[in-house]
Amino acid sequence: MANVTQAKLNHFMSETQDQLLKLFEKELVFDEVVDSWPLMSTPWPILSILSMYLLFVLKLGPNMMENRKPLNIKYMMLLYNAIQTLYNGWLTSWFFLTPGAVDYHVNHLCHPLPRNLNQFLIHELNKGSWFFFLSKVIDLLDTVFFVLRKKQSQVSFLHVYHHVNMVITCWAYLRFIKGEQLIFGGIINSFIHTVMYSYYFLSALGPHMQKYLWWKKYLTRMQIIQFLSIMAYNAGLYSFNCSFPRLFMLYVIADVTLFLYLFLMFYKRTYEQKLKTKVHVN
Repeated sequence: MANVTQAKLNHFMSETQDQLLKLFEKELVFDEVVDSWPLMSTPWPILSILSMYLLFVLKLGPNMMENRKPLNIKYMMLLYNAIQTLYNGWLTSWFFLTPGAVDYHVNHLCHPLPRNLNQFLIHELNKGSWFFFLSKVIDLLDTVFFVLRKKQSQVSFLHVYHHVNMVITCWAYLRFIKGEQLIFGGIINSFIHTVMYSYYFLSALGPHMQKYLWWKKYLTRMQIIQFLSIMAYNAGLYSFNCSFPRLFMLYVIADVTLFLYLFLMFYKRTYEQKLKTKVHVN
């Protein structure tokens, strides 16, 4: 009896593995042009960058700053936030300024054309995805600046996980999927980062700007709405049996659900802490 059960289990595992391999082969996309772009050919450069990032923000940086005063990097922060604001604003407009992109996306939302029938436009959209991926690599500097300014309390699990996850997901998406289902999320995310870095730029100008930054709490709300929108969008693609990589869509839905939960907990803790502080003061 035990041998029969084991044989059935082995058969089930073998069948499942075969089905997953066939699904992977069907969904993975390789393109010599895209795969030759900087940082795309192998995962090792990105894994090296992320390893150095984690080592610095979690170990080396805090140890280096332990007996030092916070670095005065005001003008570096102003320049960084200004560049990030302009860069993300440019990314937001990329899709709308790419000839034919809007019409194509509207007419082929559920069933995109094969790459060989629409290669020029797809490569242009892939370029936008690469620049978006690059923005996530640049975003890692956020944490580095926190460490140098001795704001280690802001180097939370949510913060670090968010940055690392975005780099890995964007790289894997462009390297192996090269689809169009994340364009919607990329546009929303770039827009929110445009607003967010605008806030950071104004905040870095000095305390006298605080009275103009009453809208800070809405940034987290915007991010929560972003996650809900992306979840609904990808769930719709999955529900209507659209021609998109189903495994990757499931991954995105699960990933965004986790982000949504973490951001909700962050928002709740922040709001409750401020409310308690306000009540205590009054």
